[in-house]
Amino acid sequence: MGLVATRIALRDWRSFSSLAIELGPGLTVLCGPNATGKTNTVEALQLLTAGSSFRHPRTADLVREGAQAGRADLRLEGDGRVVDVACSVEGSRRRFERNDKPARPADLSSTLMSVLFCPDDLSFVKAGAKYRRDELDAFGMQASAGYRKVARTYARAVEQRNRLLKDPQVDLGLLDAWDASVALGGATLLHARLSMFCRLRRHVRSIYSQVGGNEVLECTYESSLGGGMEDLERDELRDLFLDRLAELREEELARGVTLVGPQRDDVAFSIDGRNARSFGSQGQQRSVVLAWKMAEVAIAREVLGEQPLLLLDDVMSELDEKRRAAMTRFVEGGIQTVVTTTNLAYFPSELLEDAKVVRYGAEA
Repeated sequence: MGLVATRIALRDWRSFSSLAIELGPGLTVLCGPNATGKTNTVEALQLLTAGSSFRHPRTADLVREGAQAGRADLRLEGDGRVVDVACSVEGSRRRFERNDKPARPADLSSTLMSVLFCPDDLSFVKAGAKYRRDELDAFGMQASAGYRKVARTYARAVEQRNRLLKDPQVDLGLLDAWDASVALGGATLLHARLSMFCRLRRHVRSIYSQVGGNEVLECTYESSLGGGMEDLERDELRDLFLDRLAELREEELARGVTLVGPQRDDVAFSIDGRNARSFGSQGQQRSVVLAWKMAEVAIAREVLGEQPLLLLDDVMSELDEKRRAAMTRFVEGGIQTVVTTTNLAYFPSELLEDAKVVRYGAEA
């Protein structure tokens, strides 16, 4: 069975002075009008499992207005284990705990991973490349303890190199040193990202074939280093990276920015050979993101050997009947799911019979 979330409690958190909810082992539906705190609850669940929030809030934003400090607690149970995870916030300080001991945000997903699907994700195919890169990296950071460190180290290296490129009196010897650092860090991140992408792609294509009927979905990683990167080892990627930096040096000095690397890459989708971003219908594009999120669940299961927590924030209202049915079938497969909605009619009555329904009032 593995660990499941059984109870979340919030105190002076976002819109809540106090909230405590028992979660079901299968489907828990948070139902109520808009602006009653349903998304705040989902955000807290994500923060306590992934170590980060899809809203990217300032720390102070998590504390209820007028309060000095806030706290979120989550209990996980299963296989004879009990794990308590907490996040306390005071001023600009955010502190995580696991079983009353200090924990790093990066450590939380090793206990229970989560996959979030929110309305913003429905623009996954049409949004800019950064959205898809961030999605891939955010999931990679949950799935691998080292991924977060690699991504952040590389981001800092690029920031420092860009600062140097903007210096009118740039020291070319120092720039050579930063080239080596950026190439190694970028190759390490790209190798990890490509590995995660290839695992996801296998599931995405298979799941899309179930959602999209006879249509064939292809996913391609578009590297700023060129094509065929998936078959290269890290050192080969590093050498290629160094060559491209040398080729682009004059242009980069003129523009003051690093023009090659994982921060410039993208993920592209095609359906039956046609670019999904340019020619895909809204329904097809939503099927792509649905398949992507389901693929993340499958990979999370592979990584931990148990089911992750699936968080669906107000997406059922954004999906048509066919795609709601696909999501329902997925939820019925036994994954613990917390979903927010304003309308229970989006769910089949037989699904609700076994679900835990939590009502949110007009005030929260």
